[in-house]
Amino acid sequence: MKRFTASSGIPRRLLLQAGVATAAAAALPQPAPAAGAADEPDWRRYVVGPADRHVTPSLVTATTGDVRDPDALLTRGGTVTVLTRPRPTAPPQWPAGTTATASSFHAPNGGNNGTPTTYEPGNAVDADPGTFWNDAEPATYPAVLTITTPTAQTLPGVTLLSNADGVPVDFTVETWDGTAWQPAATVTGNSDVQRAVPFGAAVTTGSVRLTVTRTQDTPRGQYTRVNALWPGVVEAAAAPSVTVDFGKVVVGYPRVVFAWASDNNPGVRLAFSETLQFLTDRSDYTRGDGSGGPGTDQYAVPAGGADWLDQPGDQSGTQVHAEGLHGFRYLKITLDALPADAPAALPYGQVAIDAVALEFTAYLGTPESYAGTFLCSDDELNRYWYAASYAGELTVDTFRATDCDPRDAASPTLEGKLVLHDGAKRDRDPYVGDLAVSGRTLYLTHPDAAVAARNVLADLAAHQRSDGFLPPASIVGYALKLFDYPLWWITTSWDYVLYTGDRAYAADHWTTLTAVLDTWYPSVTDGDGLLSKGLNATGEYGDYAFLPRSGRVTYYNVLYVQALRDAARIAGFLGYTADADRWTRRAATVTAAVNAKLWDATAGAYLDTLDGPVRHGQDGNSLAITADVADPARAASALRYLDATTRQPYGNAFMDNNTLPGVGGASERVYAFTSYPEIVARFRTGAADSAIDQIKRTYGWMAAHDPGSAAWEGIGPGGKPYEDGFTSMVHGWSTGVLPALTNELLGVTPTGPGFTTWTLEPHPGTTAWAQGTVPTPHGPLTVSWQRTPSTFTLRITAPTGTRGQVVLPAQARTARTTLNGAAVPGRTVRDIGPGTHTIVVR
Repeated sequence: MKRFTASSGIPRRLLLQAGVATAAAAALPQPAPAAGAADEPDWRRYVVGPADRHVTPSLVTATTGDVRDPDALLTRGGTVTVLTRPRPTAPPQWPAGTTATASSFHAPNGGNNGTPTTYEPGNAVDADPGTFWNDAEPATYPAVLTITTPTAQTLPGVTLLSNADGVPVDFTVETWDGTAWQPAATVTGNSDVQRAVPFGAAVTTGSVRLTVTRTQDTPRGQYTRVNALWPGVVEAAAAPSVTVDFGKVVVGYPRVVFAWASDNNPGVRLAFSETLQFLTDRSDYTRGDGSGGPGTDQYAVPAGGADWLDQPGDQSGTQVHAEGLHGFRYLKITLDALPADAPAALPYGQVAIDAVALEFTAYLGTPESYAGTFLCSDDELNRYWYAASYAGELTVDTFRATDCDPRDAASPTLEGKLVLHDGAKRDRDPYVGDLAVSGRTLYLTHPDAAVAARNVLADLAAHQRSDGFLPPASIVGYALKLFDYPLWWITTSWDYVLYTGDRAYAADHWTTLTAVLDTWYPSVTDGDGLLSKGLNATGEYGDYAFLPRSGRVTYYNVLYVQALRDAARIAGFLGYTADADRWTRRAATVTAAVNAKLWDATAGAYLDTLDGPVRHGQDGNSLAITADVADPARAASALRYLDATTRQPYGNAFMDNNTLPGVGGASERVYAFTSYPEIVARFRTGAADSAIDQIKRTYGWMAAHDPGSAAWEGIGPGGKPYEDGFTSMVHGWSTGVLPALTNELLGVTPTGPGFTTWTLEPHPGTTAWAQGTVPTPHGPLTVSWQRTPSTFTLRITAPTGTRGQVVLPAQARTARTTLNGAAVPGRTVRDIGPGTHTIVVR
């Protein structure tokens, strides 16, 4: 929700050259430290981002196979890391005429150059380990593969070669004795891609049956995938590999400097992951996953070596493919090659690596680039603020068709523009709901890049439907239908105007805004004035988490109230008072209907929906408070209810029970996206210590677990990534701790476009002091406050062109307050102009 003075260009510091972002201009002036206690640590030590765009790994975490001097690749020059792999013996093959059948197999999909990828059972006996049999649906058990030979074969055993994205875990092997199937071997708990299965004694048979009863869990379900079932026992030899750790999640183009290689075109495969847990011989996520890709980037190393920048494309015709940009912390380099890449790349030989690096493409957040800062007496909160800033920096990047979300998100109207993606790894597409959080994070730290938010908002407006509906992102050709996201477009547009003062943006998109509120949402409004998902053929529309909710949902309606009020503020800014009044009245009507229809007096909280099982959502209850739908009594009650029913060691869950169909563990799933308004609500209702506790549980859990980013897309049951390796571990919508601490704990929020007016209302809780610099289009607004048992001292330096008010902590009601030495009455000190001011409460 946010930005600075309007600009149609990308700041020179962020320009891209030759596909890799480089620092093209001098860094911004370093902001002056805010006043505070003399022994306070400098905020600069908390900055997370890399020092420059050429990023190198910090250590080697693991090796396999024949690897010499692995640590040598951490520094360029001198000794080198050598991976060696002898030419493997060809595996045994079934005789000509062998056939394979299966209980089911998946229909063709994806494919390269117009040729569909097939998954029929014959792939298991075609002598090509690059193809595989895939059963029809996830978790279709038993999954049975039967191989029949033209003549009887004598087998000492078999070897199962599977795909890393569908390893059979539990399976049996049987042989046909002419009249019945006989058990030959049983395997449980398998995790090996290549698993040798010796029989107790050699068996002569004309048919072998593989029955799989369990495969590994993957983010897309459980599939059985068999690349080959070889007629013999072939023990796997460990491929030489080295895994490096960059110390934090980074994003950009990997670079590997090869000193030399054997002259047989030895291949390397690169696998990437944000966590070690989900790093195998394939990446935790690649853009090619949707079409059955290998999950790695490939390169054939020339004999004379090479300085290889991993960019998208094929090295040799249509062979040896690499995807280019990746978001990851861990990189695994293996001497290996895909069978389909022979002879351009072969899985054996020698490769010498001199160095590994990454060319960083996202916003480079160095201490010199920070226009906004934060520091307080609580070291944990400081670390989470700067970790959230770095997570936000990783999402600010140039939109490129070569590395955006593969689900038809490429857009010529965004190509080459600075945007805010969802995450570093995925989804690399700008969603407006995420912008509601990541935008504020950007405006409060690096407003020179606020054009990224403007580009996204303007592009979505340009793709508005004729009925007023706005797409949530460019994904599926701007055709994805999310019921709530047009409302987020309005609130994020107001945020952008509020933080930047960009009147031209507001005027240019006025008709877009009015079509959303006066055409589309009235088409899904019932007789009580409530939004009802299902009206106007919206039953299949999703929302921020694709939750199967319908009818009159509290979250949709309180967000509607917020959007109406924000739209009224934009209307007032532009001088459209009649529209402002009309939307304000409509907001009051919806507020009354929500309180009359959706408040559950028995629970003391708002229902998730009137149309389904009784449950209560974090999203609806929290936004009801921040949108001023809930009165103080309801607000306090709803927060007590959430604390009593959704509390987890890793935050507060987004639902109080598991009655949402198809959503496993809802009462144990934590979204930082919906936790943000709850944290804000706790600060604003006088429960600052409760807000800080929730921050520490949510962000502390993420920071304490790999990759230490404190911005996971979602936390699932047991505190694990909620969608395993598919989960984005650095996600823009999870950075709300930063605006929460600046706007609520430090207390600074703009109230007029471009900070022409502002409010300072600290919510200290037990925090002893806080200080910060808040960037405005008029210059920095610096604030510090410190409290002792007997005094609360606050210092403000406000820039010219701004005026504000200070709302003091509740204790000031009965205290003596002075402004620059002169006594002032009450909790609110009004009309504070430019310059430096000191307020003391005794």
